[in-house]
Amino acid sequence: MRIARFTTGNDPRYALVEGEPGSEELVVISGDPIYTPVQPTGERLRLDQDGVRLLAPVIPRSKIIGVGRNYADHAAEHGHEVPAQPLLFLKPNTSVIGPDDPIVLPDWTEHVEHEAELAVVIGKVTKDVRPDKALDQVFGFTVANDVTARDIQRSDLQWTRAKGFDTSCPIGPWIVPGLDVDDLAVRARVNGVTTQDGRTSQMVFDVAYLISYVSEVFTLLPGDVILTGTPAGVSPIVARDVVEVEVEDIGTLRNPVLRRS
Repeated sequence: MRIARFTTGNDPRYALVEGEPGSEELVVISGDPIYTPVQPTGERLRLDQDGVRLLAPVIPRSKIIGVGRNYADHAAEHGHEVPAQPLLFLKPNTSVIGPDDPIVLPDWTEHVEHEAELAVVIGKVTKDVRPDKALDQVFGFTVANDVTARDIQRSDLQWTRAKGFDTSCPIGPWIVPGLDVDDLAVRARVNGVTTQDGRTSQMVFDVAYLISYVSEVFTLLPGDVILTGTPAGVSPIVARDVVEVEVEDIGTLRNPVLRRS
């Protein structure tokens, strides 16, 4: 099952996504599926129909928690050791954009990079959950791009400005509940050229452990998102690039890049 959030020009709505790539249909459902049972309304729309636009499948009401250096090869490519415990940071919900929305490069950075990631969407209030129970708290999984101003990350020494700016968290194209995420491909392409190609099995800390660890620090609320880290191969993006982030069995998230003068 794939769950999308979309608009036809009015308020956002939700739908189940059916069909193969290029011929998807939206089966419109009532309410927000994180909070209410899935109930089709009977309305169906083609995804490629004029006026239909996918939105970020979730806008976290509370927080986005990022995990740094959770792939050993990515830590090494920046000259860092793998942390003994997950390295956490926060991104505001104002950083979230959806499929095909532009990543807008701030005028105060000269070096911005993409980071392809598996994202976890929390479905239940979660505090101090054990790893063996952690996946029961998940609503589903989606694709994210933890866009990072790398020069600012280095100069500021902490990561709020580098990772929290507007448009720095593309999420989408939809949420897939009930997915086995132990060994999925995580890839990024810039202008069609593959730059990252890793697997979730390479994570230092797996998804269940991350949820448990984060829940010891923060109470997780429905709709909160955990970004699980990025494999090696992060690379610069500049105006007029097109970035695609793909997670196996979920889909591909595409965003153009621009810089306002």
